[in-house]
Formats: sequence, C-alpha cells, structure tokens
Amino acid sequence: MYNAVIHVTFTRTAIVFLSIGILIGAFGSTIILTIYPQPTQKIVVAVQPTIASAEIIQRAKPLESFLEEKLGVDVEIYVPTSYAAVVEALRRGHAQVALMSAWPAYLAWKLGGAEVVLAEVRKVGQGDKIVNETYYYSYWVVMPNSPIRSLEDLRGKKVGLPSPISTSGYVAPLAKLVEKGLVRVEGGKEADPKTFFTVVFTGGYAQSWKILQAGDVDAIVIAGDIPEDLYLDVMKKVRVVDVVGPVPSHCIVFAKELKEPLRSKIVQAFIELGEKRPELMRSFVSALFVGFKQTTSEQHLSQLQQYITLTNLKYAEKVG
Repeated sequence: MYNAVIHVTFTRTAIVFLSIGILIGAFGSTIILTIYPQPTQKIVVAVQPTIASAEIIQRAKPLESFLEEKLGVDVEIYVPTSYAAVVEALRRGHAQVALMSAWPAYLAWKLGGAEVVLAEVRKVGQGDKIVNETYYYSYWVVMPNSPIRSLEDLRGKKVGLPSPISTSGYVAPLAKLVEKGLVRVEGGKEADPKTFFTVVFTGGYAQSWKILQAGDVDAIVIAGDIPEDLYLDVMKKVRVVDVVGPVPSHCIVFAKELKEPLRSKIVQAFIELGEKRPELMRSFVSALFVGFKQTTSEQHLSQLQQYITLTNLKYAEKVG
C-alpha cells in the first residue's frame, strides 16, 4: 500500500516545482524526489531607436514570436532611449543581441568586445542604379547650374548635412575632406567641417534636398541608403561633385558573453527571417531591408574604422 502526493506550481516562465512523497507501508519509509526550479533562458534584442519606443515594441511583436519559435527561448525586444544606450546595453549585459547602424556597432566592437555577425543586405542606390548590397556610397551634389566643380570650391560656402551622428552623411564625407587636406585634425581634436564651410544640419536627406532646391544651401550630401524614389529623384536633378564610400549598412551585433550553441541558432534564425519573413524587418527597422549576410566586425567595419581614424571623431565620448 502507498500514498502519492504531487505538488506542481507553474509560473509565466514555466518553472516547475515537483515533490513526490511515496510512503511504502511495509517498511514505513518515505522517499522524496524533488526537481528544483531552473531559470528559463531569455534573449534580449536591443533595437536602435528610430521612432517612438512604444511604436517599435508594438511593431516588433511578430518578430519576437518568430524568434521564440525558432530558438525555443523567451525573446524580448528592448528599445533604449538613445543610440549610445544600445552600446551600453551590450557592454553591461542588458542585451545579448542588437540591431544597429554602423557607427554605434563600431563602438560596441571597440568598447565592449561585441562582434558584428550579420550585415543587412539593403536595396540601395549606387550611381544611377538600384542594387542589393551590404554597403553603399554617399555623394556630394549641387544643382546643375552651380559653379561648384570640386570639393575645393566648397570653401566658405553653405552646405547641408543630415546629422552629426550620421555615418553616411557626416563621418564618411568629413573623412573625404580630411583626406584631401581641406579640413585639418590638429592637437588631438576632432575634424570640424565648419573650419572649411558653413554647416547646416538639416535633420535628414529629404530635408537636405528641399533646401538645396530652394537655394538655401550651395551643396548637400546625399546617400544611397535612402528610399528609392527619393534617391532617383535627387540623382536625376543634380550634378555629382565627389563620391564617398563604401559606407557599411546596418548590422546585427552579438554581446561577447553570448556563447554556443545559442549563438549559431540566433544567426540561423535571422538568416531564415531574411529568407522567409523579410517584412518583419521592414515593418519596424528598415524599409530597405532585403536579407542578411554573414560577416565579421573586421570585414564589415574596416572602411568605417579608416574614416574615424582620419577624422578623430569621438562619438565614444557620448557613451555612458
């Protein structure tokens, strides 16, 4: 004769406490079998903020579900408050995976030992064509009737740039000015384009195009990593003064603590995402997304490293 008592408790993360008491009547002895709770694995994916955090998180729900199904672990999409905060999330272990643009990815690599594992293949402009690539180019452009024929002719002029934290719209074009000796880096300071011309930060490429057409600036920088209709419209109506690049696309970065076998499983899940459900990325990260290509930090960011070395830019000072 025996009696069995079973206690089972479930939580949101499916932690189970199980105790079985078996009383063996003939010997009056009791055997207790206990399975102690084990923490359920969780992956936090940080997304560089581009729109309101609440909107990104809502749009990310299908992506969360896709990754959870492929990985068999809980996945949380996390949207820090700034570009620099994404880097900090990887450095401090608050996130294991991040979707990042090139400059923050470079910082995560250099400051936190993170590793670029996948580059985004995007539909980008190159010259007069639209191609699918993991890199693109930026162009110094003027209106066709402009007397400006070279970068040297921009001295003292008014130039529209999208943002001082833009890889394609600031870092790479500024590196070209340094390379040509038009802007100097002295005394360990950052290169400053305002020593060569008047800078107008426009807030974006579409805004830059509007003020160039209106005659409010003499030249702008336009990048291949913008919507196809905007890119083709600009390139049909301007004259290219100089070309800058290649500029690396956005990428997926892993924290150094992320180990196998989960590491490889996440890589494969994102590759499959690009092949079977690309709309999940287009809906909240990049409308230009085509797929993913495996890479390394050295392969994907080597050109950007040269730009940062030339300009001595200190985005790192904005981190933490």
